[in-house]
Amino acid sequence: MKNPVCYRTIDIDGLPIFYREAGPHDAQVLLLLHGLPSSSRMYEPLLARLSESFRLIAPDYPGFGHSAAPAPGEFAYTFDHLAEVMIRFTEMLGLTRYSLFMQDYGGPVGFRMAMAHPERLRSLIIQNAVAHDSGLSALWGPRRAFWADRAAHEESLRKNLLSLEATRRRHVGSDPDVERYDPDLWIDEFAFLNQPGQADIQTELFYDYRSNVAAYPKWQEWMRTYHPRLLVLWGKYDPSFDISEAEAYRRDVSDAEVHILEAGHFALDTAADQIAERVRGFL
Repeated sequence: MKNPVCYRTIDIDGLPIFYREAGPHDAQVLLLLHGLPSSSRMYEPLLARLSESFRLIAPDYPGFGHSAAPAPGEFAYTFDHLAEVMIRFTEMLGLTRYSLFMQDYGGPVGFRMAMAHPERLRSLIIQNAVAHDSGLSALWGPRRAFWADRAAHEESLRKNLLSLEATRRRHVGSDPDVERYDPDLWIDEFAFLNQPGQADIQTELFYDYRSNVAAYPKWQEWMRTYHPRLLVLWGKYDPSFDISEAEAYRRDVSDAEVHILEAGHFALDTAADQIAERVRGFL
């Protein structure tokens, strides 16, 4: 690589936040926001493919990857709070203008960042992240029950959310070509989920996910009002997020660029070349 990846940690108000960075310092900035239960590691394929043209920065949220993971009693694991930390992260790095690449949990974090500071936003790239209730598949039935009655459903929710099979299914989904997937993807994530304290952290965040669903109308209104430049990349084999969600974004941003990919929820697993090409052309 002409611009090799650097692995750094920065202190954000006493909280060590890890991030990966590659590309010329004076190039257009692409901030990469990861999903559950991944980390900035999921963006290594883009760092390898786009760093000659762009400055790519991929942070780990608090509680993920190599960033600090304080116990829930010491840190409020809400999407509002994650977004606040990520906004401070951009400010500490002096990022005044950037595009956001938002996948899964990156959607809730990124929409909050964009709405808080639209003047900093160059464009949005959405990869399997939801902003419409219709985009949540039938798998969300038990999860909605958990939000409605946490005490009654928390045990079963944890058992599924943190299981090896669920971790594998997030990647493979309904893709008939399972041989394209490296098993290390979910084995490593499963090991991460079984670290001390992770069950509590991830359960707190999943309970707060209901705040994202409640905010969907606000995000839609913001898109219709602000009309950001928007690229939607959608892995069609995603078991959790319905494929109809990709086109739903056109209701909010009529000229959104939408591409359906032969890929799963984490589309970079198998479609990194296509995604890099689409992102390069869009930016």
